Formats: sequence, C-alpha cells, structure tokens
Amino acid sequence: MIVLKTSRELAIMREACRISAKALKLAGEAVEPGVSTWEIDRIVRRAIEEEGAKPNFLGYGGFPGSACISVNDVVIHGIPRKDIILKQGDIVSIDTGAFYEGFNGDNAWTFPCGDVSEEAQRLMDATRESLFEGIKAAQAGARIGDIGSAVQRYVEARGYSVVRDFVGHGVGAKLHEDPSVPNYGTPGRGVRLLPGMTIAIEPMINAGVKEVKTLQDGWTTVTVDGKLSAHFEHTIAITPDGPVIMTIPE
Repeated sequence: MIVLKTSRELAIMREACRISAKALKLAGEAVEPGVSTWEIDRIVRRAIEEEGAKPNFLGYGGFPGSACISVNDVVIHGIPRKDIILKQGDIVSIDTGAFYEGFNGDNAWTFPCGDVSEEAQRLMDATRESLFEGIKAAQAGARIGDIGSAVQRYVEARGYSVVRDFVGHGVGAKLHEDPSVPNYGTPGRGVRLLPGMTIAIEPMINAGVKEVKTLQDGWTTVTVDGKLSAHFEHTIAITPDGPVIMTIPE
C-alpha cells in the first residue's frame, strides 16, 4: 500500500532526511587512507544520535552497523569492521538513514578515497548523474517506469550495467515502503506518481556485468566479476511543482 504524506508528515520527514544527510556528509569527510569503516560507522551513529534521532539501519533485520559502508566491488550492505582499512584509490559507498519522530530519511553517496583511477571516477560520475536523471523524471503524473528508464538509459549509454537484484523504494513511517523503484524500466509503465509520495531513488551501477552475489555473512553484496560498483541515493517528495530532494544537509 502506498501512503501519501500530509504536509505535517512531510515536515517531519524533511528533518529525518536532513539528519541523515548531515551524517552522510560527515562520513564522507572522514574517508581517507588509513581509516577503518568501523570508525566511519561511529561517526554516523554519533551524528544521528546528537540530533535526537536513531540510526534506522542499526539492528534492521539484524544489521550490526549504523551505516552500510561498501568498498570497491561491494555493491551495498557492507558491514563496518575494524579490519577494513581504507586505501588510496578505493571508492567507498556509504548509505545512512535516520529515524526521527516516527519517520525515516535515507541516502547514499560514493566517495573517493584520495586520488582514484579515471575508471573509478567515470563510474562515480555516471552513477551520480543517473540519480539526477531519475529525479528529473519523477514528476507528478509520471510513472515509476519513467524513473528507471531514465537511470538505465543514462548509464547503459556509457557502458555500465544496472543492478537488478536491489531497487529503490518508498520511504516514510517504515524505512522500506511501497512502491518499489527499480533503476531500470519502460517509460509509461508502473505506478503513477502522485503528490505526497516519498521515495528513495538509488542507482546501484556496476562497471562490469549486472549480476551480484551476497556473501556468507548474509549482508555484504559484491559484483560477481570483481569490478567496481557505485551507489548514490536521495529521498525525494513528489509535489505538484516537481520532485523535491529532502536529503540535503544544513
């Protein structure tokens, strides 16, 4: 069931999203050689709790961290660990979320660790821009397929592949709500977008093939060919005047 948010609920969600975005910004600033993903996770948790919110990933389905921190060929759901030490040239996808007064915010970004290869930078640039292509397509009256098609066209034209096993989603009182928001699709197909809908658009784009696999820990998901993957995400609100990005830090 798709839940349309009232103006009051949207105001609370904006705060949850602001807190999540602030935590993500601080996490990105901490990405540098020699830092562990565990240390970055601590920064995320502290930033969210200092705002009177809770990290919505912590304990979600048993997830042990406050953020998903995924390095290089890890697509999503990387578990923060003391023994994962960032190195020069890594690309680091960080996914954070905050739960505040009954509502969730959710966002992700892929950060370079020092200087990265041209290949890595091109992948990050294409994935980031595909997110904004998807957001531009998220107009009231459009369809979910318009979003996925915009993302897919942009990245495939540049030689990259779209992960199919994981998709974006509605966000609200629950972290994951209807509708699903795939990063691929056919224009004019799928659920119609209505004012009051709040969704997370999150392209997960691979440098190689689209197939992924989940490791024995039940969370860490990697590319099957060992090539790089990037992940960018914003929570947006559908309004009569166009999509509004809510995951913006102060």
